[in-house]
Amino acid sequence: MKTFSAIAISSALVFSLAACAPSDNSSDPALIAPSPSASSSTSSLEPAEASPEEIAKAAEEISEQIQTNTPTMSNVAGVAWEALMSADGEYAAAASYQAVIDKFGAVEPYTTIFEAELRHISALIRQLEREGVAVPDNPYIGQLPAPESLQIAAEAWATGEIKNVEMYDQLLAKTTDSNLIRVLSNLRRSSLESHLPLFTAAAENGGTLTPEQMTATHG
Repeated sequence: MKTFSAIAISSALVFSLAACAPSDNSSDPALIAPSPSASSSTSSLEPAEASPEEIAKAAEEISEQIQTNTPTMSNVAGVAWEALMSADGEYAAAASYQAVIDKFGAVEPYTTIFEAELRHISALIRQLEREGVAVPDNPYIGQLPAPESLQIAAEAWATGEIKNVEMYDQLLAKTTDSNLIRVLSNLRRSSLESHLPLFTAAAENGGTLTPEQMTATHG
């Protein structure tokens, strides 16, 4: 199985950041069309496979490199940055689902949830941009392999959605900004009420869902 090191992925983590005063105080919907930086990245590696533990380790190594290169920023930007960039955040989730799609094809619920992740990413990028932060492309894309099977993937990503909800619980306690609170709350609700039930249902169905099962679970 493939292993990863911080050295191997460091070349993917060159950021361009600019700090300045907020430029947009208008409210932002949590689910908006993907921005180019959120959706244009594609996997640069051949689909690989690994255990959930190896994938989590790879994500943590990337997250540590990101933290090393993250400058001081405002409270709003720092919280939004963590939601986007951490190992349990939206960039890592999108890259994980992209790896599954690259390996197994356009299977559900991965394709639907991947598209939702792009909207989540865009919502967080809007929050960072209003704080004057230049947001890099997803550094996790192409660096996280797929699990060995769709069954393992569904089980692992159900656990990942639980961690994502826990992350949002922690982040919501760190800010009083009303715009950011609304965005984080919407993303938390999407993970808890939509993504988690879909992955749980997939784990009980061999790792995938039919269109009919998607409708029954997702509504």
